[in-house]
This record gives sequence, structure tokens and C-alpha cells, in this order.
Amino acid sequence: MSDGDHAGNDRRRSRRGRPTSTKTPVSVWKEKENVDGKSVDAGVVILRTSGCAHSIDGGCTMCGYNIESQDSITAEDLIAQFGTASADMEGISFLKLYTSGSFLDEREIPADVRNHVLAWCKDRGSRLLVESRSEFVTDDMMGAVIGIHDDLEIAIGLESSNDKILKYAINKNMTVADYDRAADRIKKAGAKLRAYVLLKPPFLTEAEAIEDAIATAKHAALKSDTISINPVNIQRGTLVERLWKTWAYRAPWLWSVVEVLNACATLDRKVVCDPTGGGKERGAHNCGGCDSEILDAIKEYSISQKRQRIDGPGCSCKDLWEGIVELEGLVADGTCDLQRFFRQH
Repeated sequence: MSDGDHAGNDRRRSRRGRPTSTKTPVSVWKEKENVDGKSVDAGVVILRTSGCAHSIDGGCTMCGYNIESQDSITAEDLIAQFGTASADMEGISFLKLYTSGSFLDEREIPADVRNHVLAWCKDRGSRLLVESRSEFVTDDMMGAVIGIHDDLEIAIGLESSNDKILKYAINKNMTVADYDRAADRIKKAGAKLRAYVLLKPPFLTEAEAIEDAIATAKHAALKSDTISINPVNIQRGTLVERLWKTWAYRAPWLWSVVEVLNACATLDRKVVCDPTGGGKERGAHNCGGCDSEILDAIKEYSISQKRQRIDGPGCSCKDLWEGIVELEGLVADGTCDLQRFFRQH
């Protein structure tokens, strides 16, 4: 499982077909990214690997990226995949390289493959962004990768700054202290850190999810360079999908995404968000009438890094969202008189 970016907002897109060749990457595309205050051309590569080590223990409740994995993938396959992908990457100054798990896990990405990618980026002067679970971020590993290419950004899924949510809602098999130790090692080595913040893990109400994402972003801001807000999208074969199919889960509202981003505007950090499946039933969405305008505003916010408030259009569904959030908050603190609430709304 690619850590934290499962809600992917920052990386996963709808894919045209699913090639099964072990020598073919899952997907390749180009996009804009804000790097050191400038909008630059970035390349995105998703390699097909043997999969996330955590998937053996059940994986995270919302992550279905292991579907793309194959046990038979070899180092030679990965080199071939990267060769195919990098042929389309001329002119980029930032490469985002994703897998189904952790770039720093040598069972998934052998050292020869890892070093080949690092050397390719160094030769072209391109910053490299990769993902890893916290347990693979060791001092020895950081020394090895920085020794080849020092313009490196590592993304880790913090997801939540609440250990109970990490354990019971996400099945992360990681604690906040684990994340903090990995963050310290990344900063000590001189690399940059991107923290993934999950919006609306299962079993949380909309109101609780907003509160948790804001608290998590504030914790991430203590050590990270970039904070990626990742609204959950409903992926195949996951616990979240099973809950969704029984009407026990709804993907987050786009109004909730806006609420979190507006709260993050005061943080002195780069904040990005790219809701996977945004505007669709399985992704963050509102009523359908205002979704496109809000998604465009979120995209502009992420690329420009201008900390203007995102207000969104004057859509009637915002009143419904506000009512839901208020009602959930009243129920949670035990002060709700439902008859009185509905008389007032």
C-alpha cells in the first residue's frame, strides 16, 4: 500500500485499462507542481511492484492499491518499467515515483533499482518524491539514498495524529511516535518531508473527520515541508467499500475538504490536495452542481499556494452539509434534542 496517498489525492488517477505486463508501469503522466514557490512541470510514474509489506497483515482499511501488485515482479522488470516511463519524462524538474507500498522497502524496490532511479534524477537535476512507511526510514537507509541524490522528498502517511484512529479505524500498524521518529531521521539527513493527512477514515462522522484532519495537519506542520490533505476515495476490495455498499459510509463532502484547507491556510507550510475521484460517488463530492467549481479552486490553491480563502459557490447543498455537521456534533457531545434541532432547521 502506498502510504497515506491511498486517498490519493496527491497521486492516484482513473486509469485507462490495467496492463498486466510485469514490464509495464501502472500509469505515467505529467502535471504541474509548486516547487520552492514556482510552478514547474512534474512527471508522475506508478510502478507495478510486489506490493506493500503491510498488506500481509491485512493492510489499511481504505487502501486497495495492492490490486495492482504482482508477486512475480523482479528487479529487471522494475528497471524495464522505469525505462518505459522515463522516456516520456524529458523536460521535467520534479519526478513523483509511486509504488503499491514503500520505495525504501528493499523487498519491494531492490537496492539496484532504487539506486538507478536516484542516479537518473541526479543526472537530470530533478527532485524526486517517493513514499515509504515509517519503519523503512532508518539512518542507514537515509544515508544510502542521500549519498546518491540529495534533492529528495519522502512522503509518509501520518493519516491521523490520534493513535486510536490509526489503530482501530485505519489499521495502520503504526503510531504517531513512529511517524515522528521517521520524520526526525528524514530531516536529519537533509531530505524534505511530505505528510499525508487522511480526511474521513471509516467510523468517524463528518464532523469528527474534519476535526481530526485539522488536528493532524497541525501536528504534521511541526516537522514536514509539505502537507497533503487526502480525502478518502472508495477503492475496490477494501473495508471502506464494504461499508459504503451497506450505506454505512459516505465519501467526504467537498465542503469538508474546503473547511480543512481553510483551516490549514494559517500553517506556514506548503499544503496540497488533489481529491482522487473528486465529484464522483466514490470520491469527495457534494450535490454534483457545485463540485467542478470547488475542485478547480482546490487545484488552483494547490498549484499557486496562494493562501486565499476557498469559499466555493453559493450552493444550497452547503446548508445541508452544515446541518449534518452540526447535528453530528450535537449527538457526539450528548446535548442533542433532535426535535428542537429539526424545528430550528
